[in-house]
Amino acid sequence: MKKISEMRQEIKEFIRGLVEHTFGILPTELSLSYPPNIDLGDFTIECFSLAKQLRRSPNQIAKDLAEAFANQELIAEVKETGPYLNLKLSNQTLFGTACLDAISSGLNFGKSDLTGDRVMVEYLSPNTNKPLHLGHMRNGCLGMAISNILSATGCEVVKANLINDRGVHICKSMLAWQRWGEGATPESTGVKGDHFVGQWYVKYSQEAEKDAHLEEEVMEMLKLWEDGDKEIMARWQMMNNWVYQGFGQTYDRLGFIFDKFYYESDTYKLGKDLITAGLEKSVFHQDDQGNTVFSLPESEFGLDKEGHEKKVTVLRRDGTSLYMTQDIGTALMKVTEYNLDRSIYVVGSEQVHHFQSLFKILAALGYEWAKGCYHLSYGMVYLPEGKMKSREGKVVDADNLIDEMSDLAAEEIRKRNQDGLQSESEIRERGEKIGLAAIKFFLLRVRPQQDINFDPAESISFDGFTGPYCQYTYARISGIMRNAPSEYQAAKADFSLLGNSEELQLVQKIIQFEDELVGAAREYNPSRVATHIFETAKAFNQFYNRHKVLHNDSSELTEARLALVEATGVVIKRGLNLLGIEVLEKM
Repeated sequence: MKKISEMRQEIKEFIRGLVEHTFGILPTELSLSYPPNIDLGDFTIECFSLAKQLRRSPNQIAKDLAEAFANQELIAEVKETGPYLNLKLSNQTLFGTACLDAISSGLNFGKSDLTGDRVMVEYLSPNTNKPLHLGHMRNGCLGMAISNILSATGCEVVKANLINDRGVHICKSMLAWQRWGEGATPESTGVKGDHFVGQWYVKYSQEAEKDAHLEEEVMEMLKLWEDGDKEIMARWQMMNNWVYQGFGQTYDRLGFIFDKFYYESDTYKLGKDLITAGLEKSVFHQDDQGNTVFSLPESEFGLDKEGHEKKVTVLRRDGTSLYMTQDIGTALMKVTEYNLDRSIYVVGSEQVHHFQSLFKILAALGYEWAKGCYHLSYGMVYLPEGKMKSREGKVVDADNLIDEMSDLAAEEIRKRNQDGLQSESEIRERGEKIGLAAIKFFLLRVRPQQDINFDPAESISFDGFTGPYCQYTYARISGIMRNAPSEYQAAKADFSLLGNSEELQLVQKIIQFEDELVGAAREYNPSRVATHIFETAKAFNQFYNRHKVLHNDSSELTEARLALVEATGVVIKRGLNLLGIEVLEKM
């Protein structure tokens, strides 16, 4: 059975032969794309690169190639439009190849071998002093989607989570619980572990405004922790375990998967050792305050406000670690353990300078693999009340948001369930899946670098550029396929019967899926997949609203359209799954 990729390659080979026949030379570069309007054709070749090679007008080249074309089995028609050569395939070839490739490939549709790189995607990286919030959800959804997309394009992906389980912020929760907790536990209070610890982080912030000495106590606690004080270590382990239990429940609910967990408490010492070695090689030096610092090259980082060289502190004067300390150590640990080609850090845009500095430090330490490190930066998530601030307790917890969105979805299902065909348990289960789809799709439908104003009402809508709209379209397709005649077989369909405007729009979306997947992998941009799935769903609904699938005068046309519908379902399900979204057979 012919694949879409094979069909595209055959088209390229045909054009190469046509160029050689017409001009006596093989093209050095050939780009196959899609015309902006389906009336122009199914594929297009731009002639600008040929114009450079042949030193002729691209418009004349397109015209000469169109005139030299002779009908053959693969391509039915060729015509020029300015500098473009547009190709029209036979409907049997176009629809047959696209539909049968999608149907036979199933959830492997669009899979390619763009690269065989071994890649680690480090994402989420929560602190063990608070529950996951909406910002973490964007990070996690982005991390999982990128991991899935890279896997689908041939990478061997390791999904990692670096737990920030130590430091000043952790000690703040510990100190507050020690002072005011009175022995309370998640079990005794009935509060989920990560939420329980998060309450003490907020409590510390409130009390620190009244007592400036708390900051000194926190720093003393951090010093005791780094010295291995038994009492402090026991409290730290107990409270972190409460958080891990809570995190685990949220991971399962969101579908976040990790192959490897790193813990800052295990990596910061390695960072210290590397910094010590770097001091001896003059990669680092000590400033006037005794901090160990790295000087950033002026050519790349500029000067500070006073016109001095910019510096990054990698170790405090008292020998305690910072984020940079452990990131240096963890970077080496990851590459050594997994022999990585690329290391991707999914971290918010406020850390751009940190990662630029980290990669520069790693290169200065002599690590060639630093070139394969990449910061996948993403924008902030805003709500009507403004930026989330966990230290003040003004934050949308992930668990609470999922509950609220699931409730909204369940209420919508109840409105549509007037006949009582769905039980309350089914409504709740579907509500959870729709609610998660609403959140994930809304967070992934724009480029990672773009800030998001999260609108719960817009995200949960069954109409428009939303996850539930795409889910609803898939459910509609599933309903059609459940009612298909028992004798239906896609492989026997007469695809020459297809070819109206709506059918052509739809098959174009099927054909373009792999291109969008490859583009998303190259750009680290899942929004390309999200946008394509939405456009596919929209094209399907336009087709379905104008043309009968099951109830028309021709059983042969029914079979051909069913194959087109089935293939569309494969694309939507595959795309949503890559984004971490489950489909529903019924809504």
